Amino acid sequence: MRKTYLLIFACCLSSVLVAAPETGDGDTAMAVNQPAGRLANQPARKEEFMDWGLGMFVHWSLDSQLGSVISHSLVGASDKYVDRFFNELPKTFNPTRYDPDAWMEIAKIAGMKYMVFTTKHHSGFCMWNTKTTRFNIMNTPYGKDVVEAYVNACRRHGIKVGFYFSPEDFLFLREHGELIRREGGTGREKQALLAYDKKQLDELFRNYGPIDVVFFDGEGKEELAQYIHQLQPQCIVTRGEMETPEQKLPGAPMPGPW
Repeated sequence: MRKTYLLIFACCLSSVLVAAPETGDGDTAMAVNQPAGRLANQPARKEEFMDWGLGMFVHWSLDSQLGSVISHSLVGASDKYVDRFFNELPKTFNPTRYDPDAWMEIAKIAGMKYMVFTTKHHSGFCMWNTKTTRFNIMNTPYGKDVVEAYVNACRRHGIKVGFYFSPEDFLFLREHGELIRREGGTGREKQALLAYDKKQLDELFRNYGPIDVVFFDGEGKEELAQYIHQLQPQCIVTRGEMETPEQKLPGAPMPGPW
């Protein structure tokens, strides 16, 4: 059977258009409205992030075999399609040409200072050696930790390490008898998913050394941003704490980091 694996690279600019006025402690004005008791990105780290300028996103997972938009095809899909996605795709996912060093070479030529890689998108498939679910890269013909190779390649080439992580998890919903969807749900379900996500973040942020950037995408991102500030205070939280425009252009320059 012919297998095709598609890597989609999307470059994003995370610079500063207009500097925000500073508060007395050197932080930007964005922090003035920070609720009391909540943790936030360290001012010095935000300044570093703004100086990095250009970064690269890599969205890639086992559904590249379908040629579909990553994960979203599961919403509203038939039971047959969902069953194929969760049970059959892992059996044929074998990206033998995966070469993170080549990614870093491309990134450096393009002027990238950091990279963000999809550790888990909304489907719930994990690209690392996780103990939380069998729906992961180790239970495929490839059988090697993609995230570990990515992190090591970043460090070899002097590229800052970033993780994308989806708090939403379609497999988790299905296994708990819930409808596959992007938003909504009961309080009990949300709390169970939040605890599950934290276990996965424990693995990602304890097993791969210091991580420079994390980008959350979905419901629950604010709670998980607080968790990362506890696990690794030096890690910069972008989505979950910063403005991150998607599928639209801001109508005016945005103050502070984005």
